Amino acid sequence: MRTAVITVASAARREHLERQRRILAEVGGEIVRVEAWLDETPPEDAPDAETLTLHVPPGPSGLRVGEGRNRAAAAALDAGAELLVFLDVDCLPGAGLLPAYRAAARVNPDAVLCGAVTYLSSVQRPETASDLPFLIRPHRARPALPAGETRAASRDEYDLFWSLSFAVTSSTWGRIGGFHTGYEGYGAEDTDLAWTARAADVEMLWVGGADAFHQWHPVSSPPWQHLDDILRNGATFHERWGSWPMGGWLDAFAAAGAIERRDGVWTRVRA
Repeated sequence: MRTAVITVASAARREHLERQRRILAEVGGEIVRVEAWLDETPPEDAPDAETLTLHVPPGPSGLRVGEGRNRAAAAALDAGAELLVFLDVDCLPGAGLLPAYRAAARVNPDAVLCGAVTYLSSVQRPETASDLPFLIRPHRARPALPAGETRAASRDEYDLFWSLSFAVTSSTWGRIGGFHTGYEGYGAEDTDLAWTARAADVEMLWVGGADAFHQWHPVSSPPWQHLDDILRNGATFHERWGSWPMGGWLDAFAAAGAIERRDGVWTRVRA
């Protein structure tokens, strides 16, 4: 099964991207590698002649993550990929990630496949694939199965979908239609894709053994630096689906007095 590994990248994550490239070179084998660069300017250098590098500059409201992934997927399909593996720039692939996704896709070609993600601490900076098995500690918010096992997600579990690491066959990608391009900047495009899949009766599977490792970077909770993006993208999601995503963060912003709900719409509280 000809496999593509797709990553959207930016200069702000260059160190993470370089580490991902090194480990993917160890475990990837013969793959189609596609990187979509989301900054205003394209990268000054390409990693190697085999990597397909695209430039998808920001839109008026920020980075176009969904559009970058869509264009990268199109390039991968043009290169003959049968399985699309989306791996966030912060994530390192475990040695079992690609084999587990391929095995699951052979049995379940019509499903969205989701592996477990371990969040690394600031002092955990693996340099080789051999370092990773000792660091497995999947995030408790999502199911983590033993290697070789899969389980269908319940309808409620579609809200747990992360685009950090997932895979789809070319036919399933076409059935879903890709990421909605109305989201720019931070937030909501993941949940939108999952809800689109659910609305199309595309099954979602949790896949054991497809471990990815999220490299540490500073975060805030709630993410104040993304407040305007969350409000804007949340409103787009609400228009499409009749519900607000990222509810925990919205509640936290409201509790801090930064936003309030007016006529069903979350909006900033102006001083």
